[in-house]
Amino acid sequence: MLELAMVIGFAMAFAIGANDVANSMATAVGAKAITPRQAVLISGILEFSGAALFGAQVTKTIAKGIVNLNMVGSAHEILAGAMAALIASTVWIIFATIWGMPVSTTHSIVGGMIGFGIAAAGFEAVNWLKMGIIALTWVISPLVGGLLSFITFKVITWTILHRKDPAKASRLWAPLLIGVAFFIIGLLLSLKTFKFEVSEAFLVGVVVGVIAFLMTFLYVRRIVADDAYGTVEKVFRRAQVLTSCYVSFSHGANDVANAVGPVVLMYIILKTGQMGGAIEIPKWLLAFGGFGIALGVGLLGYKVMKTVGEGITELNNTRGFSIDFATATTVFVASFTGMPVSTTHTVVGAVTGVGLARGIEVVNIGILKNIVISWLVTVPFAAVVSAVVFEFLK
Repeated sequence: MLELAMVIGFAMAFAIGANDVANSMATAVGAKAITPRQAVLISGILEFSGAALFGAQVTKTIAKGIVNLNMVGSAHEILAGAMAALIASTVWIIFATIWGMPVSTTHSIVGGMIGFGIAAAGFEAVNWLKMGIIALTWVISPLVGGLLSFITFKVITWTILHRKDPAKASRLWAPLLIGVAFFIIGLLLSLKTFKFEVSEAFLVGVVVGVIAFLMTFLYVRRIVADDAYGTVEKVFRRAQVLTSCYVSFSHGANDVANAVGPVVLMYIILKTGQMGGAIEIPKWLLAFGGFGIALGVGLLGYKVMKTVGEGITELNNTRGFSIDFATATTVFVASFTGMPVSTTHTVVGAVTGVGLARGIEVVNIGILKNIVISWLVTVPFAAVVSAVVFEFLK
C-alpha cells in the first residue's frame, strides 16, 4: 500500500511541476531573459533543492492540519482518504495543465483532504478554523503579490524609465533597487534555511544586498545598448534571472507539501500504527517529491508557462523583475510561517499588478476571467472526486 501511495504521490508531484513551472520561470521566458530549455533545467534543479532541503514545515500543515484524524473511524479509512485526496488532486491538475490553466495545486490537495474528511466523519471532522485561515491566505496572497509588484514597477518607472536620461538614471537607481531586493532575499533565506536569529539574518541580508549593489553598479557602467531603454532592460535582465531562480527555489520549498503531505501521513500510519502525535517528515520523502516536481517541469511545463508569461500582459525585464521579487517574497514568507499559500494566485496577482501599473487596458481581462473560473472550480471538484474515490477505496 505504501508503494502504491508513493506512485500516486509521485504523479501528484509531477502534476505540480507541470502546472506550477509557470510560477517560477514564465516571466523570465516571457521577457526573453532565458530560453524555455534553460528555464526547464534551472527550475528543475532549484525546485528539487527547495523541496528536499526546506519543505518540512509546510508539509506538517497539509498532512495534519485540515482533518481531525481522531474523528475518523480507523487507520484504514485514513489511509484510503489520504490516497483519495492525492488521486483527486492529480486528476484535476493534469487536466488543467493539458488545457493550459494555471490552477492552484494547494487548492487541489486541500480540497481533496476536505472531501475525504466530510465523507469519512461528516462536516465536523474538518478543522474549519484552520481552513478559514488558509482560505484567507488564498485571497491575501494575490493582493499582496499584486500590490508589491505594482509598487516595485512604479518605483522603477519613477526613478528610471520616466527620467530624461534613463540610462544615466539606471546607473544610480538600478543598483539600489536590485540591492534592496537581494537584501530581502538574503534576510529570508537566512531565517528559513539557517535558522539564524533575526539580528544575524539582518546582517546576512545587508551583506548580500551590498554585494548585489556593487556587482550591479560595476555592470551597469560596462554595458552598451542601442538605446537608453535597452540599457535599462539589460541591467534588469540579469537580476530577473536570479529572482526567477529565487522564486523557483521558494516554490519547491512551499509546494512539495501538496504532493508528499498525504504520503507522509500514510507512511507514519503504516510504519508505526499511530494516528496521533507529531509527524516527522523523512528527508528522503521530500527529495522524492522534489524529483517528481522536477520531472513534471521538464516534460509538461510549457503549456501553463505560455499562459502566465504571455497571455495576461506583455512583459519585459523590468516588469518581470518586479513580478518575481513580489512573488518570491510573498511565497517564501508563507513557507517560513508554515502557511500553504497558493503560488499560482500570488504570481497571477503579481503579473496583474504590473499590468495595472501601466493601465488596465494592457491587461487581458478575458484570460484573467478564465483563470479565476478555474480557481473557483478547483476546490469543489477535488473535494467531490476525493469523496467518491474514498468511498470506493474504503
